[in-house]
Amino acid sequence: MNNRPHKYLISGGGTGGHIFPAIAIAEAIRDKEPDAQFLFVGANGRMEMTKVPDAGYSITGLDISGISRSLNLKNLLFPFRLLKSLVKAGKIIRTFQPDIAIGTGGYASGPTLYMAARRRIPTLIQEQNAFPGITNKILARRADTICVSYDNMQKFFAEEKIVKTGNPIRKQLQSPVENKLEALHFFGLEKDKKTILVVGGSQGSMAINRTISENIVSIADKANLIWQTGENGYTDAIKVSEELSGSNVKVHKFIKRMDMAYGAADIIISRAGAIAISEIAVAGKCAIFIPLPTAAEDHQTKNAMSLQDQDAAICMAQKEMPQELLPMIVSLLENEQKVLELAGNIKSTGKPNAAESIANEVFTLLKKHS
Repeated sequence: MNNRPHKYLISGGGTGGHIFPAIAIAEAIRDKEPDAQFLFVGANGRMEMTKVPDAGYSITGLDISGISRSLNLKNLLFPFRLLKSLVKAGKIIRTFQPDIAIGTGGYASGPTLYMAARRRIPTLIQEQNAFPGITNKILARRADTICVSYDNMQKFFAEEKIVKTGNPIRKQLQSPVENKLEALHFFGLEKDKKTILVVGGSQGSMAINRTISENIVSIADKANLIWQTGENGYTDAIKVSEELSGSNVKVHKFIKRMDMAYGAADIIISRAGAIAISEIAVAGKCAIFIPLPTAAEDHQTKNAMSLQDQDAAICMAQKEMPQELLPMIVSLLENEQKVLELAGNIKSTGKPNAAESIANEVFTLLKKHS
């Protein structure tokens, strides 16, 4: 290390699956270099523009968005937005003068990491999924180091650049809450029932919300429910929960204390994004994964099936959920041994120190280029 603090430019966003790994990496770097300086680059109007400042880091935004998969007039504007973002990213880099650029995927990381690499700034990208997104596939050609979570990634990236680190999760979640009574008390729930946590991704899932709404009377009769709906599903969820007589259903747009939510849960119903899986694995909880059917290359199904094949989780197709989710919940609530078995198996796949491993790769890269 030299005497002055290093400057870290970090870009990733669009969804929690890109934002929270970026924050986790920054936290791990700061643990080792307390005086480090950070600047995040996000996409204007996306959730990183609030989540990153909430975590205590500065962020600046690019006017960039993805290409719609359907025919859309907005796609015609994409080349102009991309060019504008490349110019602005270059200006940010000239002003901030980072020692290294780190990308975790999402719209803004493309222009940011591309311009950093062009200026011969060391670059590291972190790929969460078994099937990389288009941004990281493009950036990989210029990146110095590529941190991954899955095996066989040499199909997509140059083997000599790959380091298997696992997916970084938020510092708050790296040490699971062991005191379940404390976690239940945090949500105002009683201890006499099992607790189900529903998380449809950082933005919520309308399909999951709809199925929970349709079955909420039966679910609430058998278990506590902590339900993260996302912004769009919140109002409807509040309405259906208010019709219940008990107080064992807790509805949230977004749960900031996910450590407490995981600590309280016996069974988790979740999308199968890579970061959600990584967090649940470290928490060591029985999970029913409902893969997002429109995910690129159906990578969420592959993520969930990989765990189901190890008897570490249950994978349920979204189209099967309306008929099969409630019977599966009831079956698990009546079979504590199966719940404990699934929880133990998924916990064995968890990598709580992934963020620290990536930070070590960052320092190795800095040393190499110093």
